[in-house]
Amino acid sequence: MSDTADTDTDTDATATRVAFVCVQNAGRSQMATAFARRERDERGVGDRIEVVTGGTDPADRVHDEVVAVMGEVGFDLADETPRAIDQEEILGVDIVVTMGCSAEGICPMTWRGDARDWDLDDPDGRDLDAVRAIRDDIEERVAALFDELAGDD
Repeated sequence: MSDTADTDTDTDATATRVAFVCVQNAGRSQMATAFARRERDERGVGDRIEVVTGGTDPADRVHDEVVAVMGEVGFDLADETPRAIDQEEILGVDIVVTMGCSAEGICPMTWRGDARDWDLDDPDGRDLDAVRAIRDDIEERVAALFDELAGDD
């Protein structure tokens, strides 16, 4: 998730841009982005849905417990680097999903897009069972979001 955006050559200006945002971009938003990219690829909607992630105050690395539980379900986040996201980038996004972490300052009052807060517990420092529960919740929410955006394509 170290790229500025997930810009595939087959996405175009009409694609729906979805941003998963948190303060540190080191836990919940990283998990959501991994699941969203998988959903996008499995549903074959890469030309219609672009995935972006970032944080308002990014950490140095993805949390160890997040790397561990995502590895259990086939995602390697060990080499992902949390990245910053700012208001200018948010202006080009259609849906901003925050993770319940008061990511203030990312949505200017003039922005007219769809903002959603998933109000998820922070996995940082939690035991693996708690992080697994957060991971599974995120996976379900991402699938539901893609049901809404892509339908049964």
